[in-house]
Amino acid sequence: MARILVSEVIAESGLDALRAAGHDVDVQVGLSPEELEGAIVGASALIIRSATTVTDELLAAGSDLMVVGRAGIGLDNVDVASATKRGVMVVNAPQSNIISTAEQTMTLILAQARNTAAADAAIRAGRWERSKWTGMELYGKTLGIVGLGRVGALVAQRAQAFGMKLIAHDPFVSEERARQMSVELVTLDELAAQADVVTVHVIKTPETVGMIGDDFLSKAKDGIRIVNVARGGVVDEEALARGLESGRVGGAGLDVFANEPLGDSPLRDHPTVVLTPHLGASTHEAQLKAGVTIAEQVGLALAGDFVPFAVNIDAAEVAATMKPFLPLAEQLGATFASMSSALSGSLEVHFEGEIGGYDNRLVSLAAAKGATSVLTDEPVSYVNVESLMAERGLELTSVSTSTSRDFVNRLSVRNGDRSISATLMGLRNEARIVEVDGHDVDIPPSDHMLVIRNDDSPGMIGLVGTLLGDASVNIDDMDVGRASESGSAVMVIATKEPVDDAVLDTIRSNPGIVSIDRIEL
Repeated sequence: MARILVSEVIAESGLDALRAAGHDVDVQVGLSPEELEGAIVGASALIIRSATTVTDELLAAGSDLMVVGRAGIGLDNVDVASATKRGVMVVNAPQSNIISTAEQTMTLILAQARNTAAADAAIRAGRWERSKWTGMELYGKTLGIVGLGRVGALVAQRAQAFGMKLIAHDPFVSEERARQMSVELVTLDELAAQADVVTVHVIKTPETVGMIGDDFLSKAKDGIRIVNVARGGVVDEEALARGLESGRVGGAGLDVFANEPLGDSPLRDHPTVVLTPHLGASTHEAQLKAGVTIAEQVGLALAGDFVPFAVNIDAAEVAATMKPFLPLAEQLGATFASMSSALSGSLEVHFEGEIGGYDNRLVSLAAAKGATSVLTDEPVSYVNVESLMAERGLELTSVSTSTSRDFVNRLSVRNGDRSISATLMGLRNEARIVEVDGHDVDIPPSDHMLVIRNDDSPGMIGLVGTLLGDASVNIDDMDVGRASESGSAVMVIATKEPVDDAVLDTIRSNPGIVSIDRIEL
C-alpha cells in the first residue's frame, strides 16, 4: 500500500484508520523545509495542518505524490495551482472546525462588546473599574456578515438568538438562500454604513486582502466594531489601528493576523481590542474531526475513489441522484476504451433522462478517468485526467438531455462512430449495458467481455458458443443486439476468464464474423 507522510500532529483515530487500510503512516513532525523535501521522496500522500508550507519545490521533490491533505479549511500554505499542474489532488476538511470557528466568533463579539478582556486585566491588576468598562448590548444591533458561507451562516444563526438584525455581503449567495437565514443581502458599502458589528468569513485572496481597510472604515458608522476569525490580512491591521485611535472604530476582536505570531503592533496595547492566538479551530472536537476527515479524504484519493472535499477538481459536489453513476461512468469509460482500438478527437459523455438535469461534471470526469486508465500506465486521478487526455489529443465533452428512449436514465460514452450505453436498474441500482454501437443489448458489465460483430444470419450464436466451449471458456452472460440497417448484429459476451488470442483468431476465421473487440479491465 501507499506511504503517507504526516508532518504535523493529527488525531490518532484518523491515522489509525489509514493504518488499518494497510497504508504505511510515516509521522515526522517538526521537520525543516529542507528535511521535509528529503522525507517526501517516495511518499504517495502528505498530510499537513497550517504550519507546513507546500511549495512547488516540495511538490517537485515528491514526484510520487498523489494527494496533499490539509487538516483544516484554509489553503494559504498550499500551492494549489502547482499541485494541479502536477496532477496532485489537494483535499481539505472544510466542515471540521466550522462550529468551533463560529463559536469563537461569537466569543469575540461578546468579549469586545462587554470589554471583557480589559475588565479582567484591571481586576488582576487590583483595580475595580465598573464604570470605566460599560459595554454594549447586542440586542437590536445590526450584525454585518462578510461572507455567508458555512461559518457565516452558523454565526448568523447564533446572532439571531441574541436578537440582532442580520445583513450580509456575499455575491455568491442567492436572495432566496439569504431569506431562508433571515439575512438581508447588501453591498459592502451598505454593510459598512449600517452595521454596528462586522464579522469576516471569507478566504484570503488578492481580492479580499485588505478589504476591511481605510476605504471601508471611511464609510462605516461611528463606533463600528470589527471581528475577524477568518484569515489574517483580510482586515488591514494598520487601518484598524487608525480607526481605533480616531474613534471611528469602537472595538475589535481578532483571532488571525497578517503575520503570525503577532509581533509589535499598536493593537496589542489598545484596551478595546481582544486578541487571541488563532484559536478558531482550537477545540478538542474540531481537532478530532479535522484529523478523521482528512484521513478519510486521503484514503479515498489513494483508492482512486470520489473525494468530496477535493479543492482542485473543476466540479461541484455530486448530487445524491448522481452518486450511483460515478462508479458506473468510470467502468463504462474503461469498457469503451478497452473495446475501441483507437480514440481521437472528442470523448463524449451523454446524460439522458433525469440525470440530464443535474451538474454532470464529476460524472463526466469519472468516465474520462476510466477511459484514460486503459490508455496509459500512469496513475490517473480526477485532477490529472484531462491533462493526460490532452497529451493524447483527446478532449472531454458532455451532452445532456431531459429525455431518454426506454429508460429513466441512460449514460453513454461515444467517440467517432462507436458508442456504449448503460443504466442502473431496480432498487439495488444494478448496472446494465444497454447499447453497443447502435445495437440494443441487455447485459451486466464485466471485466472480461467480447463484442463480436457478425452477419445477421442463422447459426452465428451457436458457432461462437461452440468455439468458446471447445476452448474451455465459460460464458457468464451473453446477449445479442438487434440487427442494424446494415444487416449486421452484435453479440456481447461476458466470460469468466480472459479469452486468448488463439481462440479469437479461430473465431475470426469463420465466415460471417466481421470483427471482434476484446474488453479486459
